[in-house]
Amino acid sequence: MDTPQIDVAYIAKLAKLDLTAEETERFSADLNRILGYVAQLGEWDTTGVEPMYHPLPVFDAVRTDTAEQSLSNEAALANAPAEEDGQFRVPKVVESAH
Repeated sequence: MDTPQIDVAYIAKLAKLDLTAEETERFSADLNRILGYVAQLGEWDTTGVEPMYHPLPVFDAVRTDTAEQSLSNEAALANAPAEEDGQFRVPKVVESAH
C-alpha cells in the first residue's frame, strides 16, 4: 500500500512555525513513519469486529434524573441568619464603583 507524503514545510507555514531544514526533514520522516503504521491497520481483516468507542467498559455513574419533592421556601430559610422578602439576606461584599 502506498503511503501518502505530508508536506511538513507547508503545514508549518500554515501554523506560523519557523522550522529549520533539519527539523522539517526530521518531522517529515516521523510523520511518514506514523502514516506507515496507520496504513498497516488497513491491511488487517476486521470482518465481524464491532467498532469500539473506548478500550474499557464505560458505565454511567450518574443517577437517573427524577423529580422529587423540594424544600419549601420557609424550610430553606429556616436556619438562615437573615432573610428579607422570602430571600436570603447576605452582607454586601462588593463595594460601589463610585
